[in-house]
Amino acid sequence: MAFHFIFCFFAPILFFSLFHCLFNSFKSNRRRPPLPPGTLGWPYIGETFQLYSQNPNVFFASKQQRYGSIFKTHILGCPCVMMSTPEAAKFVLLTKSHLFKPTFPASKERMLGKQAIFFSRGQYHTKLRKLVLRAFMPDAIKSFVPNIESLAEHSLRSSEARLVTTFHEMKTYTFNVALVSIFGQDGVVYSENLKRWYYVLEKGYNSMPVDLPGTLFNRSMRARKEIGRILARIISSRRRMKPDCNDLLECFMCEKEGLTEEQITDNIMGVIFAARDTTASVLTWIIKYLGENPSVLQAVTEEQEAVMRSKEEQKLSWEDTKKMPLTLRVIQETLRVASILSFTFREAVQDVEYGGYLIPKGWKVLPLFRNIHHNPEIFPDPSKFDPSRFEVAPKPNTFMPFGSGTHSCPGNELAKLEIMVFLHHLTTKYRWHMVGSNSGIQYGPFALPQNGLPIRLFRK
Repeated sequence: MAFHFIFCFFAPILFFSLFHCLFNSFKSNRRRPPLPPGTLGWPYIGETFQLYSQNPNVFFASKQQRYGSIFKTHILGCPCVMMSTPEAAKFVLLTKSHLFKPTFPASKERMLGKQAIFFSRGQYHTKLRKLVLRAFMPDAIKSFVPNIESLAEHSLRSSEARLVTTFHEMKTYTFNVALVSIFGQDGVVYSENLKRWYYVLEKGYNSMPVDLPGTLFNRSMRARKEIGRILARIISSRRRMKPDCNDLLECFMCEKEGLTEEQITDNIMGVIFAARDTTASVLTWIIKYLGENPSVLQAVTEEQEAVMRSKEEQKLSWEDTKKMPLTLRVIQETLRVASILSFTFREAVQDVEYGGYLIPKGWKVLPLFRNIHHNPEIFPDPSKFDPSRFEVAPKPNTFMPFGSGTHSCPGNELAKLEIMVFLHHLTTKYRWHMVGSNSGIQYGPFALPQNGLPIRLFRK
């Protein structure tokens, strides 16, 4: 009797509770937005090869035409959501940036180091950004001009009257500038050793993170250890001195900042990565576009010759680089057309809804800069190289060659400075012609002119 009474009393309550839970679950599932359209490709590999083996414009355009401005894919071992409008880029990088953390594919993250500025958030990121900006803000890099000019002149002299691969030469130049900006004058001493191992490391940046003997990733990680040993010796040597924060390394090493050796090493790796290949790619494309557009080349040359005539000293100064508005527009237009960084990586820290779709927690989110820069509604005739379009500032969130928000590139002023210094000496002292077919483009991972743009360089 007692059991019967208890059952009759509690059964309706249990039934109602169960019904309520099921109803809420059904309602929740019904309201849960769908994943964006698209395909994840092959297991684990996804669509990595389709993206990195062809013109990224073709990959992105075909996806956008089929699925719209937001779609899912799977690259470098990560499920991703790609977004191709200025509004989406603003949502991810600015207005709702707290919902997304900076990230890279696992292979690149392990090679650069998890303590690097790219992967940090919160107070640690604020501290790192402050240190990098301290070393790379205009007031700081003014003193770099003589060293950068010396490196540019040496690079050009070493290329005279011979067939050179532009991208290879530009990588050497930008690598040396990166080392000088990090280590000051000591950068020259360490350059050859670091360069040798870095060349091995960089080959695995976009490899699958399979750490087995013989794989690209394995060779790159071994090179990373060697670079770490070199950096440890440099840091140890500097610790015997009293850092006065004159270069980036000493900014990192200031006792009040409290960075560990691992944190310093990871961030030096990150700065070398950010300062080298992207800037070298931009310089390679500028040389190609100037060679293909004689009227633009003539106008840039006249601007640079006017700078040279306006001064008694032969050497450039920081103030001289502010008298190059056309050269700056050439750089901007190259950054737009070439779109060296097709996208940036973020990761959703929680489930996020955007545009009626679900972005699951842990998925990578990629704002597509290339699509925005090549949108004909924003930049008419987008494939045409036309620096005059930057006589008027572009609309917000439509031109993002250095990213946007708190994780935008803190070294963009240094990048523009080293490009301007190099172009000053190139256009005023040299002429060049491209060798072989210059219409092709190669990919992996950055878009580059075919074969790295072979040229012959001659004194005027």
